[in-house]
Amino acid sequence: MSRLRLVVAGADGRMGRALVRAIAEAADLQLKAALLIAEHPELGKDAGTMAGTAALGVALSADPLAAIAEADAVLDFTAPGFSVELAGLCAQARIVHVIGTTGFSADEEEKIRAAARHAVIIKSGNMSLGVTVLADLVAQAARILAAYDIEIVELHHRMKADAPSGTALLLGEAAAQARAVHLKEQAVFSRQGHTGARQNGAIGFASLRGGSVIGEHHVILAGPSERIELSHVAEDRAIFAHGALTAARWGQGKKPGLYGMRDVLGLDQSR
Repeated sequence: MSRLRLVVAGADGRMGRALVRAIAEAADLQLKAALLIAEHPELGKDAGTMAGTAALGVALSADPLAAIAEADAVLDFTAPGFSVELAGLCAQARIVHVIGTTGFSADEEEKIRAAARHAVIIKSGNMSLGVTVLADLVAQAARILAAYDIEIVELHHRMKADAPSGTALLLGEAAAQARAVHLKEQAVFSRQGHTGARQNGAIGFASLRGGSVIGEHHVILAGPSERIELSHVAEDRAIFAHGALTAARWGQGKKPGLYGMRDVLGLDQSR
């Protein structure tokens, strides 16, 4: 049985290392290449050694074009600019691109959508299978409890660069779509001073940063005399790696397009 050939972008990051380890443990997968930025001090060293596992015979590289030419999928938890570049290369090669990067601008999002006309792109603010199910539950609750106030609280490690997290926005989008409203029109990202009463229909966000927390998300639906809380706590980055590998497998043979983890789990029946 031939193994799925994978490229890990940003192999020196927390997620990159977790992906390399997960691929090394999977019998049906092969690490074809591991990418770093140009002039990285670890270039040329073994990707497995960097990830804390046995040597894999794959040298760390800064050449995405050569890596993609011999791959079936790219796993990408990097930065928006590099993700857009990789999306273009994956579109040219007609291979699967799994994007877990967050913090894209509107222009970058449009470039991703353009690349998806020629490649299978699976993009999500959170690759966890549990978070994907949580978003589905949030949508159901938001739709049924249409008058309840929604607040989303997220906590991450002190090094996280973007806020709110991509997962928080994913959950907010699930709630907004369920209520047939636009998140950008209903979102409240900060409150300070004398803000007045809460606006009906608002979807509030609070971002907390500290320590080494992998990720916690809490969606609160507050109504008259009761409150529902839907939560997800990430205990190991391996859950995101597992989701990304599930997405890479699922994407093989699919038609070009922009997909999400709901598609991967068969939760989106509109496709």
